[in-house]
Amino acid sequence: MDSIHDLDLSLVATRPGVYLMSGEDGRVLYVGKARNLRARLRNYVRGEDTRAHVQFLLRRVVRVETIVTDTEKEALILENTLIKKHKPRYNINLRDDKTYVSLRIDITEPFPGIQIVRRVKRDGALYFGPYSSAGALKETLKELYRIFPLRHHRWQQCRRRDRPCLFYQIGQCSAPCHGKISQEDYRKLVDTVIAFLSGRHDDVINMLRDKMAQAAQEMNYEEAARLRDQIRAMEQTIEQQKVVSADGTDSDVVGLHREGGEVEVCLLFVRAGRLVGRRSYLLSWTLDEDELLAGFLQQYYGRDTLIPPKVLLPLLPSSAETLQLWLSERRGSKVHLQVPKRGARSELLELANKNATESYRERGDRRDARTAVLEDIQKSLGLSRLPQRMECYDISNVQGQYSVGSMVVTTDGEPDKAAYRHYRIKTVEGADDFASLHEVLTRRLSRGIEEQDLPDMVLIDGGKGQLAMVDDVLTTLNLHSRIDLVSIAKSRVKRNVRGHAVERSEERFFRPGRKNPVVLRQGSPALFMLERLRDEAHRFAITHHRKLRNKATLESELDKIPGVGPGRRKALLKHCGSVTKVKKASLQELQQVPGVPDSVAQAVYDYFHSSE
Repeated sequence: MDSIHDLDLSLVATRPGVYLMSGEDGRVLYVGKARNLRARLRNYVRGEDTRAHVQFLLRRVVRVETIVTDTEKEALILENTLIKKHKPRYNINLRDDKTYVSLRIDITEPFPGIQIVRRVKRDGALYFGPYSSAGALKETLKELYRIFPLRHHRWQQCRRRDRPCLFYQIGQCSAPCHGKISQEDYRKLVDTVIAFLSGRHDDVINMLRDKMAQAAQEMNYEEAARLRDQIRAMEQTIEQQKVVSADGTDSDVVGLHREGGEVEVCLLFVRAGRLVGRRSYLLSWTLDEDELLAGFLQQYYGRDTLIPPKVLLPLLPSSAETLQLWLSERRGSKVHLQVPKRGARSELLELANKNATESYRERGDRRDARTAVLEDIQKSLGLSRLPQRMECYDISNVQGQYSVGSMVVTTDGEPDKAAYRHYRIKTVEGADDFASLHEVLTRRLSRGIEEQDLPDMVLIDGGKGQLAMVDDVLTTLNLHSRIDLVSIAKSRVKRNVRGHAVERSEERFFRPGRKNPVVLRQGSPALFMLERLRDEAHRFAITHHRKLRNKATLESELDKIPGVGPGRRKALLKHCGSVTKVKKASLQELQQVPGVPDSVAQAVYDYFHSSE
């Protein structure tokens, strides 16, 4: 279609659907859904939408596309898919896209174990959570295993052992893999864990007390003492959780705080009537509250996360009915969106709003502290602008093989992991870090010019040599007036005649046109921020390099197997998805690979499992 100003509305359908607004470079700037596409686009054409960001958006739009759907729910699903694909600048962007961890128990297994997972799938297993900290959850699991001795390791791994593992010796595993507990007794143990995780704490404690009394009556004092310790440990765990709802239901509570063109959204997770965690997001207030809240719910619950039966909201979006249908479909059972007006649920909503306000205040304090550090960096290094976006690059290879470049980014002093990038070195052969870095910077900054997405400061790990090379890239691309360049040279260590370190020099920073290095005060926040950025670039490059190297090593292993040539290797990888999955595949799975005879499937299986 034409631009939004010349759009012929008579050609636009009056049915539900999705519209995409694109700029001159073809990039999608905004994705929206509508119950009536023509009516929604008419608001834009006639200028009836007076929001400031909309007017700025429309000046950049040169193309509008529409996709018709059968229902409004289909439009919502499609909108969510397209936002994930294009990441439009004017849609809500949940920058912190880390998912919370959950506990998974697969009750279809004969001896189920507990897994910590980040993705919630509809696979018949039971999931509990979400939990805010993987570290804290592991500590909780230690307590659970002390109370309920379920198996710790994968079933296949347990069965391969000649004897029970150490956890059995210390009483934290019942060793079902070696017949130390019957399937019936183990199932009772699992049912107790499920009841505990489901919030039926009183039922579990009463049951354990009955067993303790019975054991004492039978003069089985060791068992009675063990049950007593279990009850105490459970009561201590329960005391750490605050009861916020008497009805014992699961729900997520959404609180909002608006200030200065920004909205802080706070999610409280209530499980079995107890508050188990919270999560906060800072969003730009560029949408109506109705659209902003609907967009947030779509993006958050559109990922692999647990969806409770109730979501409490400060206001009901106009698309609430469609959102409820979509959430119910994803959950597999009914989900209610509610705006409580009185009672305990209203108090929960007020608590979420207070948490949103406090989170915004804390975020502001952190932002002020980070800004002060950035101002210190600007002043100390003599930068032309505040380094709000800093990028650091590193090269990793082994004897010139599998060379990769990494780019890590901080935005306003915080790691922006969504902007991290890997680069496969294309034009350089051998271990030439200078040439590899030149290629990576040229590719990155050339694209940045096209997309108007450039950093304020580039940090290079190295001395004057690396600095001069990158300076040449900036000169070629005419970016000296736009980007500040800094290199960081590692500290030097002086050793005595025995080789022991006796003195360590400070980190040195070099700037173009400046002969002497800049030395930042040891222990200063500015030095820590720049060192952390440099170390993160190195870690990111090394991790990806090892991944490529391991993959290549495994692929070369496939070539060593008799009967596996390029064609069959490709078929195995296409069917299984990766070399690691080929390695873990069962014989039956390998025999199902098209074009691979049973004899070759047997050879592949034997090659990877012969050591077992």
